[in-house]
Amino acid sequence: MSISKLLLITGVSSGFGRALAEEALAAGHRIVGTVRSEQAAKDFEALGAGRAFARVLDVTDTAAIAPLVDAIEADIGPISVLVNNAGYGHEGVLEESPLEEMRRQFEVNVFGAVAMMQAVLPHMRARREGNILNITSMGGFITLPGIAYYCGSKFALEGISEVLGKEVAALGIRVTSVAPGSFRTDWAGRSMVRSPRTITDYDALFDPIRQRRQEVSGKQLGDPQKAARAMLAVIDTPEPPVHLLLGSDALQLVRAKLEALEQELQEWEALTVSTDG
Repeated sequence: MSISKLLLITGVSSGFGRALAEEALAAGHRIVGTVRSEQAAKDFEALGAGRAFARVLDVTDTAAIAPLVDAIEADIGPISVLVNNAGYGHEGVLEESPLEEMRRQFEVNVFGAVAMMQAVLPHMRARREGNILNITSMGGFITLPGIAYYCGSKFALEGISEVLGKEVAALGIRVTSVAPGSFRTDWAGRSMVRSPRTITDYDALFDPIRQRRQEVSGKQLGDPQKAARAMLAVIDTPEPPVHLLLGSDALQLVRAKLEALEQELQEWEALTVSTDG
């Protein structure tokens, strides 16, 4: 059994956050989980008396994050692992999707995650140890029509995570982007925000994608509990990966993307290098 750690996980009411909390508690760890309501807090703490601690937090309230983290460090203990899990998906053709929807997507998926990282870093840096896991998506590597804002937010978090990992590597802090494929979570169900369809020119392209996503929701190949165990394996590894894909679908699609990118680089190499000198 691994050494007991204190994990701070955002968004533990459902999905990956809940699965990870359950598996971590079963492995002997203590969890501080953020939730959105007092009832959700009671439900979460019932998972493990004295070892599951809930804190009500909206990650878009960035001013509240550092005081919350400081209070956890003072009242519960040193945070060994931060898991930025809170997030949601926006679906909509770009031309039809209001900019306010993009701002909201980035406020939750990117700004909230960065604020959490900034809050735990002084404590981890002082101790010269810690793990940060940012839950991104295969949508941080590959794209599909109709989820531009979501993919944009996950591409951003992938890049930020990679840079942070380089900045803190010598300080004993490890940063891993965990990019799941399709899992049986509520991402494509009630958690997804959908912009209304208005422009018929996009129907032939987008309608089949939306229909397929709704049809497979809840029937995806990926098992959230197995994903949680994979994340626990990462925090028990002395040198965890910078990027970890979860799911055979993610692996296949990202490999195909990299092969297509390499082919395109070769095809346009002459024009690329023609700008030197």
